[in-house]
This record gives sequence, structure tokens and C-alpha cells, in this order.
Amino acid sequence: MLVAAGIFASRVIGLVRDRAVAFFFGSGAFADVYRLALRAPNFLQNLLGEGTLSASFIPIYSRMLEEGREEAAGRFAGAIFGLLAAVAFGAALLGVLLAEPFVAVIASGFLQDAEKLQAGTIVIDRYDLAVQVTRLTFPMTAFLVLSAWCLGVLNSHRKFLLSYFAPVAWNVALLAALFGGAYLIFDDPLGIGALDVVPADQLSRLLVAVFIGGVAGGVLQFLVQLPTALKLMKGFRPTISLQVEGVREGIRAFVPVVLGRGAYQLSGYLDFWLSTFVAAGALGAIGYAQTLYLLPISLFGMSVAASELPELSRISPTELDRFLTRVAGSVRQILYLIIPTVVGYLGFGFLVVGAFYQTGQFDLDDTWQVTLVLMAYSLGMIATTAGRLLQNAFYALNDTKTPAKIAVWRVVVSALIGAGLMFWFDRFSVNEVFGIPSEGDPLRLGAVGLALGSAVGAWVELWRLVGALRQHDAAFRLPWAAGLRMLGLAGLAAIPTAAIRWLVPAEPFPIWAYGIGVIAVYGLSYLTLGHLFDFDESDAWLGRFLRRLKR
Repeated sequence: MLVAAGIFASRVIGLVRDRAVAFFFGSGAFADVYRLALRAPNFLQNLLGEGTLSASFIPIYSRMLEEGREEAAGRFAGAIFGLLAAVAFGAALLGVLLAEPFVAVIASGFLQDAEKLQAGTIVIDRYDLAVQVTRLTFPMTAFLVLSAWCLGVLNSHRKFLLSYFAPVAWNVALLAALFGGAYLIFDDPLGIGALDVVPADQLSRLLVAVFIGGVAGGVLQFLVQLPTALKLMKGFRPTISLQVEGVREGIRAFVPVVLGRGAYQLSGYLDFWLSTFVAAGALGAIGYAQTLYLLPISLFGMSVAASELPELSRISPTELDRFLTRVAGSVRQILYLIIPTVVGYLGFGFLVVGAFYQTGQFDLDDTWQVTLVLMAYSLGMIATTAGRLLQNAFYALNDTKTPAKIAVWRVVVSALIGAGLMFWFDRFSVNEVFGIPSEGDPLRLGAVGLALGSAVGAWVELWRLVGALRQHDAAFRLPWAAGLRMLGLAGLAAIPTAAIRWLVPAEPFPIWAYGIGVIAVYGLSYLTLGHLFDFDESDAWLGRFLRRLKR
């Protein structure tokens, strides 16, 4: 619950940030550059950050704490900090120096923009602008890597709230830069009421200002956690040494995880690379949809997976029954809130997207485009969240190679299916499908194909992870019977929600108010029914809160 609370706070402010970005930049060329700039150096954060540290740092550090060797744990943490800092800032420096060829490789489609700009068919050269902002995001990401090290220390000491609340500082810095930049740059100080005539050069300068704020935010996210992390450790001293106890073991675990995370990164970059060859706006649509897609995964999947890893690491490998029983129980906790989210996104996704994004430059056809991408991603949400927990189960068993190998399967399947579907879906536009009048270039649906490929790849990965765990115990099963009961519960909760959607017209209300109202009815209906039908998972998530409420 503490992890979920921290993630909820950071994700809510992240949604506010994306709504502001949607207001100023819509879902077109500027949104493409914004999403690329966030993703371009993201390999540093993914390869060296939370996912890798979860496998190579937390199990070893937690085990040392469990054995009462706090001084050794502190020295180990100091050596990992020194190595991480050297690698992260070295890679960031290379990223700044090699930004031009880097962007040319991962966004090859942007190289065609110079000719289009000269011909007058587009308003900005996305390649030039992407190079400028990418040079800012590399140092920002280096600080976010060190922030992930703080998270590993805090989680191992069962201090969950601060580490997952810290990204609020980064988001607030981006928001401050966005609105402060708009005030200083635009002719209309707030850019309200005249966004359709704001010159492209002013929007470009605003985007650069946003990522200057991002660098400051990265520093803040690290610094808000550092004092508490230092206070918890004994014997901490930053070093760059392979001789400290635990470091070599951590590196042996680190390498397979990096290869596995690298496979995920390759998959993500393939998606971005492919989407630069289809109609403008595909990258922006993927980014907006992924924000909503990752919100429940973080809240209900990562919160359980992150809090369970230190506990699973403390269970002796000889207690396999206890270990796998705990894994299955954690999967049920995840499914209890992920399944209704999938049903909600598939049934009411248009209202979700409209409520959070439809404003300013982000209009009705943008809403439909992002909704379809979100629905496609949602088909793989259950597999992604359950798979994240099973990966951590392997890490707790000191097996980092198996998840890395299986990740390659996900990459290959996602890329092959996504690429084929992307070019087929890109033949259709939102305007043709929904009969919406088009002003300018229509928004096309190639991003939907990429999202469908990602969903299929997630299910393939989960299937193979379950098979690998069954090699430890052939009786291991995921709790699908419980999942079917939860699906029925979600269906019941959708009935009153659909009735309201059908009977209450949306026109008198702003879409954000109407959308939030309908979503709230659905969520409250599901939680109430879960409590009335005595689902054990309802007590796990809400029991303490309800008992305090009764008192």
C-alpha cells in the first residue's frame, strides 16, 4: 500500500504533466519530439536503474541485512553507488557528444523532415529539435539512475513511501518549466486562446525549456531521497572497487539482467524507430497511451512486485512451497485490481483519454487515436503485470539468466507482429473510421498495430516464465480460476456504469468532469462488490483502511 501510494502520487502528477503537454503540443510533430526525448536516453535508466538493481543489488543487500551484517551491507552499497555513478555519467557524456548520430539511428524517419520543411509540408524539423532536447535528457537520466540506487537502499530497509514519491519532484520541475517557459516565450503570456497561431519557433523553444526543467527535476529526485538513505546505512563510503564483498556476485547477476533489459530496450526502440516512418503523431499517441497504460501497472503490479522482492529474497531456497505460495498470492493481489482496469479501458477508454487529455490542441480525433492505442495495449496488461512479479521471483531465487532469455522471445514476437500490423493499420485514419471532419493531415492508426504486437509479446513472455517456474515445481499454476471470478465481478460493476453512460448525456458537462464521474462510478462499484462478496484480495488492499474507518 505504501508503494502504491507513492506511485499514485507520482503518476497523478505525471498525468497532470501530460495533460499540460497535450494542451500546448497536441498529438502531432512536437509531441513526437517530446516522447522521443524522454525515451532516447531511457536505456540508461532501464539498464542501470530500478529494474537492474532489483535483480543485482536488492537481493544481496537485503540478505546482508537479514544476517545482521550492516557494515558489510553499507560497504557493498557504497561500491555499487560508485560504479553506477561512473557508468551513468560516462554514458551521459557520450550521449551529449553523440546526440546527432544517436537520434539519426533511433528516429531515422525524422531525417526526411529537412526536405519536407523546405517544401512547406511541415512546420518543424523534428530531427534538429530532437537533437537539442536529447542533449539535455542524457544528464537528467544519469541523476535518475542514482535515484534508483536510493530506491534500492530504501526498499531493502522497508522504507517504501519516499522512494516512490520522489518522482513527484521531477514532474513538478517539468511542469514549472512548461508554464514558466510559456509565460516568458509566448506573445500571449499563457498561450491560452491562441495556440493555433503560436509560431513553431516559440513552441520549439518551449520544448527545450521543458527539458531544462527536467535536468533540475532529476537532481531533485535524487536529493530528496539521499539523506534518508545515508541515515539508514552503516559503513557507507562511495568507492569504485570490485574487491568489496558482494560486488562480484552483484555483477554476475547484473550482466544477464542488463542483457534482458537491453532486449526490452531494443523492443522499445524498434517501436519508436518504426513509428517514425508512418504518419506524424504516432510517437505522441504511443506516449499518451503508455502513460495511462503504465499507471495501473505501476500502482497494482509494480507496487506488489517491488514490495515482495525483499521478502521473497529472505525466504530460504529450501522452502520452495512457501516461496511459490507467496508468489501465487501476490499474483492474485495484482489481478484483483488489474482485471477491472482492463475491462474499464476496453469499455470506457474514450472517456478516460478524453478526461485526461482532451484540451487545447488535443481535440476529438486525437482522443480517438489515443483511445484505440490504449485499448490495444490493455490486451497485454494482465500478462505484463503478472510477468513483472514472476521476474522478481526468479531474481529472488538468484536466477537472472532465465528472465533475460525469455525477454528475447517477447522482443522478437512484439517486433514481428507489431511491424506487420503497423503498416496495415497506417492505411486507415481516425477521420475515416469515425467520420470526423479533418483539418490538415489526418491522424493515422499505425500506432495501434505496434501496441497489439506489444500485447501479444507480453503473453508469450508470461507463458514462458510460468513454464520456467514449473521446472522448480511442476504443481505451480497461476490463479486463473480466481481471475475468472474477478472478471465476473468487473462485468457486474460495468453494468451500472454502462447504464449511466447510456442514460446521462455527456453534452451538458465538460468531458473531463463527465469522464471522471463515470470512471469513479465504475471503480466504486467494483470495490464495493468485492467487499460485499468477501474477496480475500479486497481485504489485502482495503482491509486496514476499512477497519480504521469503522473505528
